[in-house]
Amino acid sequence: MSTFRSCLRGFRSSVLRLLGKLGLLRLTYSAYQRLKVMRSAASGPLADQGLPVPPPGLIVLVAGTADVEWFLRSGRLAAGSIRDILARNGRPIEGFHSILDFGSGCGRVVRHWSDIAASIAGSDCNGQAVEWCRRNLPFARFEVNDLRPPLAFDREEFGFAYALSVFTHLPEELQFAWIDELRRVLVPDGLLLLTIHGERSSKDLTLTEQARFHAGECVVRWEAAAGTNLCSAYDPVSFVREKLARGFEVVDAEPEGAKGNPYQDVFLFRKRANSA
Repeated sequence: MSTFRSCLRGFRSSVLRLLGKLGLLRLTYSAYQRLKVMRSAASGPLADQGLPVPPPGLIVLVAGTADVEWFLRSGRLAAGSIRDILARNGRPIEGFHSILDFGSGCGRVVRHWSDIAASIAGSDCNGQAVEWCRRNLPFARFEVNDLRPPLAFDREEFGFAYALSVFTHLPEELQFAWIDELRRVLVPDGLLLLTIHGERSSKDLTLTEQARFHAGECVVRWEAAAGTNLCSAYDPVSFVREKLARGFEVVDAEPEGAKGNPYQDVFLFRKRANSA
């Protein structure tokens, strides 16, 4: 069975490489997502905690599945993970005057901050998801961003920002670009929480890719589909601490701690006071 699965993965990789060479990778993945929506017998609540639930098409974009129950449960788990790591570092989420959800999608996590007395904002590269949030989550401000910076926010506008399963889908160059941009919009000593594909996820890599990963290299698959769930980035701890965290101090880390994004590692950064 393991040999069959290995062959199947190899065949899938070959097909994806061919699509990439033909410039059809993003188009094919988009069609695959639409097929998942069409095949889904999506059912579930129309509202949760007094807030509307997004349509299946938007849920697939952010969660990779049209399962409404998982969308809602994973959002609750993710919000709980954020609360826990902030609280144990003496910075409860209720203490921030402004919060940014970078990669907010259709509000999977940000919907859980409706009762917080803070200025809440979300940003995402999917205009449809942003428009849905604007119509249905009126307690927060939502903006569209491109695949590359900048964000539509002022310098030092936020005390806390988080990016759940965002850097996991960006090639190395874009990870650096966005870490710099997130540092720009944070106040001095502001906190940034992000999740990455770490040691556990690296087991999905080929032996050659695993060797690169364990040598401290960021390994990226399907870079042509950057920003989608197909593009997968794997960041070793040494890469995060020594390179990605530039301008930040790493104040906490929890392997496989992203409960709403299973098996991803969580890092909490603090912006250095003298960092631009």
